[in-house]
Amino acid sequence: MISDPRERLVVIGNGMAGMRTVEELLKHEAGRRYRITVFGAEPHVNYNRIMLSSVLAGDKSVDEIIINSREWYDDNDIRLFVGDAVTAIDREAKTVTAASGLSVPYDRLLIATGSRPVAPPIPGLGLPGVCAFRDIADVDKMLAAARTHKRAVVIGGGLLGLEAAWGLKQRGMSVGLVHLMPTLMERQLDAAAGQLLQRDLDRRGIAFFTDGQTEEILGVERAEGVQLADGRSIPADLVVLAIGIRPNIDLARATGLEVNRGIAVFDDMRTSDPDIFAVGECVEHRGQVFGLVAPLWDQAKVCAAQLAGDETAAFASQALSTSLKITGVDVFSAGALMAADESDDEITLRDDSRGLYKKIVLRDGKLVGAVLYGEVADGQWYLQLMRDKADVGGLRERLVFGRAFAEAGRGEPAGTDFAAMPDDAQICGCNGIAKGAIVGAIRDKKLSSLSEVRAHTKASASCGQCTGLVEGLLAFAAGVDAKPAKKTLCDCTDGGHDEIRQAILTQELKTMQAVRAAFGWRKPEGCHKCRPALNYYLLCAWPGEYRDDSRSRFVNERVHANIQKDGTYSVVPRMWGGLTTPAELHAIASVAEKFNIPTVKVTGGQRIDLLGVKKDDLPAVWGDLNKAGLVSGHAYGKALRTVKTCVGSEWCRFGTQDSTGLGVKLEKMCWGSWTPHKVKLAVSGCPRNCAEATIKDLGVVCVEAGYDILVGGNGGIEVRVTDPLVRVATEEDVLEHTGAFLQLYREEAHYFERTAPWIARVGIAYVRKRLVEDAEGRRALHARFLHSQTFVQQDPWAERAKGADAHEFAPLPALVEA
Repeated sequence: MISDPRERLVVIGNGMAGMRTVEELLKHEAGRRYRITVFGAEPHVNYNRIMLSSVLAGDKSVDEIIINSREWYDDNDIRLFVGDAVTAIDREAKTVTAASGLSVPYDRLLIATGSRPVAPPIPGLGLPGVCAFRDIADVDKMLAAARTHKRAVVIGGGLLGLEAAWGLKQRGMSVGLVHLMPTLMERQLDAAAGQLLQRDLDRRGIAFFTDGQTEEILGVERAEGVQLADGRSIPADLVVLAIGIRPNIDLARATGLEVNRGIAVFDDMRTSDPDIFAVGECVEHRGQVFGLVAPLWDQAKVCAAQLAGDETAAFASQALSTSLKITGVDVFSAGALMAADESDDEITLRDDSRGLYKKIVLRDGKLVGAVLYGEVADGQWYLQLMRDKADVGGLRERLVFGRAFAEAGRGEPAGTDFAAMPDDAQICGCNGIAKGAIVGAIRDKKLSSLSEVRAHTKASASCGQCTGLVEGLLAFAAGVDAKPAKKTLCDCTDGGHDEIRQAILTQELKTMQAVRAAFGWRKPEGCHKCRPALNYYLLCAWPGEYRDDSRSRFVNERVHANIQKDGTYSVVPRMWGGLTTPAELHAIASVAEKFNIPTVKVTGGQRIDLLGVKKDDLPAVWGDLNKAGLVSGHAYGKALRTVKTCVGSEWCRFGTQDSTGLGVKLEKMCWGSWTPHKVKLAVSGCPRNCAEATIKDLGVVCVEAGYDILVGGNGGIEVRVTDPLVRVATEEDVLEHTGAFLQLYREEAHYFERTAPWIARVGIAYVRKRLVEDAEGRRALHARFLHSQTFVQQDPWAERAKGADAHEFAPLPALVEA
């Protein structure tokens, strides 16, 4: 028998850090001198642990987060033992022994045992229905609970806790989250960003219990709730612990290696035993332990180089960034969260209405920290400035506005300069892929599409936040050969908005399941982007046949009120054309007094907003308002919000027509209609335009000769003035053109697309052709609009005041005071 002359490398840990080290080692020619054996405690091949939250939420399957298949191990002549944890290391004999009794010798040993969830000594921790959120087995337990139970409590408001809470919410559970600190993600976000995050997740239906110290997990035979130290008690069928991790050092300590918080390693990733290396969350380097993935990739590269014989390779910790994997919530942070002293500068930009927050911290002319919420495209640029220790003094006044504005201000070309970007600039944080690796793969393998780049490099294949950068690199490296990425409805499908809407009609697809089947949806239940879009498209296509799926709506539309930052709601009754009566005002005042509503505000849309209504008071508030004839103003919905009017010819000496009366007729015709985005109308009685008709989705300006109809405007940060559509002679003409315009918008715009960008996309000439030049087509559109209205003009407040959807208005989860 011929003996194997290769050195024996044994890897303890089949996770991301250990296997990344093996991958990097195999890139070295000298790496082939090892016969590699891998032991994994879990019964799985190597998978992307940071994407477990996507599996929990239903956005990915377990197969989609596999990094190295069984075939990869076989192809690289790697012996793999799964579900067989190493229990002992004999450093003198140079052997490892697994739980199965198998003993394997080594010449070099790599420890990559990762970390363990922190589990404080809470009574009830061992009850069935309590689990951590760390591996596939934990996710399986959570999914099983979601199929048979309704209420979950997550303990911990950091990255893992929030992702667990969101995943369970996506699976249909009522979710409460307990966090010891007053704001979420306090290690990664400052208080302002943490508050915005809590507000947005609260709107999605997650209940938060901040300043909450868990005293006990309640239950006898299984978990039944969580008791807080301040007396609050939260019912639960599932309790998830996600309060942190600590390095798994038990094996190293028993072996006699130097350990502190983690396994002590030098810059070359060697432990106190020169034949034993360690990487990943189990290590401690220069007093620092690691919980994010980026430094693990750097450790793997250094360790692999050392194993391949490069004794100059050394690990040095760099500035790190954090992002949150909750679809639709964009968060980025890196470096310092706030000024260390008076010599540091903090610059902030905040727009609560857009959910936008940016903060940068400067020290000695250099960027040392950035917190971004709502708009994170510049996060990697800020991170690179920090890592390069670049002098940003000349950009100080513009830096917080982002790269395009900052560099345009000093005469540099806007956008990312890929040619000037260093090859080691990290593009994909989830998989540790730098610019050089992506460009090299594109050019060497002649890649021409985003899917090919993902397949060969894994860049943007995980959370997807770097997709824009990867597409830019593809265009830079492949040039004219790059295939433009198709704009799809979401990542669940290759279908675009228009082709899906067309198929719904031509193939008579009348359920979400039918649409998903027709287009080969990758996620059986869809995601947060496609569910509300499909729900709307089906409602629009099949009025009276398709049943609205409330689960596919945002929380504001489910509870028919706008959630506020403190968890209360605002209630806005409809006032037709801005008109009201003494009786209605009396009713509003009585409701405000009866329910102790703290703020009563006149809105810009000529209505009255009751702010600070408790969720469980909503049905009773609506019931009292209904008695006075007041109905929902749909201030929460992608629907007609208001028809703003001036007093017109009835009272104003400049008025040319009865603008108020016309506004009331328009609102009576259009209220209740669901649209791709919110819609606001206005009627001004003369060209002085007191009702601001020229910045509305549809505006009417009355003139002596009739009515000028204008479309596609909006106010806000990016104001767009309307385009003239047509001048008509009668109120009946206005109503017909308005109904036809709204139906054309309803049928052809993309979900979440306002009329302004829709018209910018299709062109005002197209809209005029359909509505002005084609009279028969206009009448058909108007008729379809009126037909659809017969199914939606029921007041949702009245229905819920009588008890419909009562579960939506119970406290979530219910609180029991001690």
